[in-house]
Amino acid sequence: MQAITITQDSEPVQLNDIPKPKISGDECLVKLSASALNRRDQWIREGMYPGIVFGTALGSDGCGVVEEGSADWIGKTVIINPNVDWGDDPDVQSDTYSVLGMPTNGTLAAYIKVPAHRLHKKPDHLSDEEAAALPLAGLTAFRATIKKGASKAGKRVLVTGAGGGVSQFAIAFAVASGAEVYVTSGSQEKIEKVKKVGVTDGFNYREEKWFKAAGALGGFDSIIDSAGGNQLNNYLKIIKPAGRIVMYGSTAGHPEKLDVFRLFWSQAQIMGSTMGSDDEFEEMIEWVNKCQIKPTIDKVYSLDDYLDAFDRFKAPDSFGKIVIRF
Repeated sequence: MQAITITQDSEPVQLNDIPKPKISGDECLVKLSASALNRRDQWIREGMYPGIVFGTALGSDGCGVVEEGSADWIGKTVIINPNVDWGDDPDVQSDTYSVLGMPTNGTLAAYIKVPAHRLHKKPDHLSDEEAAALPLAGLTAFRATIKKGASKAGKRVLVTGAGGGVSQFAIAFAVASGAEVYVTSGSQEKIEKVKKVGVTDGFNYREEKWFKAAGALGGFDSIIDSAGGNQLNNYLKIIKPAGRIVMYGSTAGHPEKLDVFRLFWSQAQIMGSTMGSDDEFEEMIEWVNKCQIKPTIDKVYSLDDYLDAFDRFKAPDSFGKIVIRF
């Protein structure tokens, strides 16, 4: 079968033929119809991810039809929980935790085998491409925004980097929660786009004093951030007393310094967040169904154009999730 694998070639991501998986025990065989890329796939391509196993099929997100396995699932269109061994502690993943697509074969393949308990019915209001974009980014955003950020009616929430796939879900969940939602972006066009889906306004982080306009609102109850870097001190200037800064990524790297005085005097909380538990995955799907949440799709590519799909991460105008159709 065809699969997009990680190799040691000059172009690490290659479309190769690998053996079709054979199921056993409680496993099901899913024929993928669509798979979505995540930033981690590009990081693996660039050699910036720990524990790379060459020859592995990449991809954590997918939608498809069950062809073999449990009679309860055969013929049904499903999405896959990408967690592998979260563990029993709802607050933190286990020492053996990993995500589908590295080190085990993932969803950028014609077929994948997974235990039946990883399967969930595709939300009826989503196309296969939209459903494929949901699992990893949706779970990450749900935990960061709803569970850790405590977004709800009466709260003011700032979501940073409005063009990313996870941030788009964070915006959607925050809006659905009834919160007053703002964003940051380096593009006014992207700010205008998210205002159409319920965002109140946005701030251009390329402007040196953007945080002054944000602070004039009276502060934020929570800030949902994927960048880190030197903006962290700006967040401390605009977070409300005892507010929550939830960080699920570090695309801007480490801050050069931290305003510790402002941190402790404001009683602010800086919270890390990674993926989410299996229970939170089920809760996330319930929200998606109840609130009719749809992923923002940047572009859908054919399998033959897979390298263009990966390269799309570098485009400054990318907005939402990148999907490959099988």
